[in-house]
Amino acid sequence: MADTQSYKNHAQIVPLYHRVLTALLLLILIGSIVNLTRSWGDSTRFYSASLIVALTIAAILLFIFVRVFPLKAQDRAIRAEEQLRHYVLTGKLLDRRLTMRQIVALRFASDAEFVALAQRAVDQSMSPDAIKQAVREWRADTYRV
Repeated sequence: MADTQSYKNHAQIVPLYHRVLTALLLLILIGSIVNLTRSWGDSTRFYSASLIVALTIAAILLFIFVRVFPLKAQDRAIRAEEQLRHYVLTGKLLDRRLTMRQIVALRFASDAEFVALAQRAVDQSMSPDAIKQAVREWRADTYRV
């Protein structure tokens, strides 16, 4: 990753997880379904083929949840951090109309632009991507994956 984080380089991709494992799971799913359809009518092969499909689906669900659950925990921590930061800067909590995704996007804004950008995000119903693009002085977050 570059030394200075920005909108263009803030996404963090782990190639072995995001690309290789995704491709492998997709190939295994396709192969297991092909195996299942070819074993139709053969009760001995059909049972093991259906177990392979079930295990593949379980692996795919595990792949998804292993990513989603930690991100939800990170989102909660980010929301608490940004609530505190807004409170320190203004004496008020963030506007309740901000969505979790908007708050997560606001974490990249410097203190100088954070309060105004948070209000603009509410007033204009800005998307998380639009919020990140509106940040002029980027505050890096290198801990989220």
